[in-house]
Amino acid sequence: MRIAILGAGPGGYVAALKAAQLGAQVTVIEDTEVGGTCLNRGCIPTKALVASAEAYSKAKGLEEFGIELRGELIPNLHKINERKNKVVSIQVKGIKGLFKSWGVTLKEGRGALLSQKEIEVRGKDSSTEKIEADKIIIATGSRPAQIPSFIFDGKKILSSDDALNLTEIPKSMLIIGAGVIGCEFACIYKELGADVTMVEMMPRAVVTEDMEISGLLEKELKKKKIKLHTNVKVEKVEVKEDGVHAFMSDGKEIIAEKVLVSIGRALNTDGIGLENTGIQKGKRGEIQINEKMETNVPDIYAIGDVTGGMLLAHTASTQGIVTAKNIMGHNEKMDYGTVPAAIFTSPEIASVGLREHQAEEKGLKIRTGHFQFRGLGKAHAMGEIAGFIKVIADEATDKLLGMHIIGPHASDLIHEGAVAIKAGLKVRDIANTIHAHPTLSEGIMEASEDVHNEAVHIPPKK
Repeated sequence: MRIAILGAGPGGYVAALKAAQLGAQVTVIEDTEVGGTCLNRGCIPTKALVASAEAYSKAKGLEEFGIELRGELIPNLHKINERKNKVVSIQVKGIKGLFKSWGVTLKEGRGALLSQKEIEVRGKDSSTEKIEADKIIIATGSRPAQIPSFIFDGKKILSSDDALNLTEIPKSMLIIGAGVIGCEFACIYKELGADVTMVEMMPRAVVTEDMEISGLLEKELKKKKIKLHTNVKVEKVEVKEDGVHAFMSDGKEIIAEKVLVSIGRALNTDGIGLENTGIQKGKRGEIQINEKMETNVPDIYAIGDVTGGMLLAHTASTQGIVTAKNIMGHNEKMDYGTVPAAIFTSPEIASVGLREHQAEEKGLKIRTGHFQFRGLGKAHAMGEIAGFIKVIADEATDKLLGMHIIGPHASDLIHEGAVAIKAGLKVRDIANTIHAHPTLSEGIMEASEDVHNEAVHIPPKK
């Protein structure tokens, strides 16, 4: 079985490795670098910056832990970027090593579909090569979205890609969009010393999350002195000598040294030859697929951001595995109901399953349980007590419907909820499971107990 894959991001490269494990002859075509946006311009480099910002923050608070630090702490963005780039480089080399060990062929160049079975690869030296395959997987990903009013120049008006490679910490930064990417960069650059202002046209920050989670994040942003304006649009920006002037729909004007435009992602469906195949696209330009990742064209599959669903690296990777298995004779379907999501703000946010309003929209009667991190001895020992854990249960069956966390290590803790929902467990199953002490995961147990007003470490409700 010959499989050709357009794109070596977290969807494409994982699909390639799984297909090779199952015995396929795999060729991957990538015009930038293996790992895609996630590894090179997204998940990994931003988390490296987050780690540096957190280290700086903890160092400034060492006296709280009884450690005296003599001397000045200075964030060095050049060295921070060097570390970030090293982390990325190690991961890129790792993927290439895996390709070699599993016999996956990597073609470096721009790929475009010529037909339902052929791909043309144009190399950086303008040479061309034709790849023939029995099956094709499209995994071309996405890029930062922009609108004509805010054209990226890489200097004053930035995309999220540009924000990863600043050479100096700006004195001030305006972030247009208080979604996942915008809030992460707000926390990073505020911690490193920038004066940060955010503007969001929706009623709240991270509007995709549970309302209680958004509410607490907004309070924590305020504590950090990150200014947040909601229910307002930036209508235009002008670059002047004293900075970038942003003019708001409410008549106000904000001036900042840098403007980061973080208004979502655009799908990479242009210029890849879809018109030569008859593949159907949706209203946003997304490639339409079924639960087996099949397009409307036989033997052509699509995975990851280009399909317009959950724009998450681990969703793309799972879709890649489902696709590879189906191509190699299995019968796999994608389950989106238990995909966890994480936002690496300060504090972290993580969620899985239904939000409270989503459960109510489905007509479900629910019970909720909460537990504050400040009620945990481990959180106090760590010096990180902000946040809470929220669980949502079906009132009739007691099954866990959703879990939402804002607080320390939320991105790690959420997987207990993912496993429980996947297994169809009841909230009492979690509550009755012994959790080690002292740990942060005790909060999940207590929040589960609180669904039935049985949490030991919560005062009686009035």
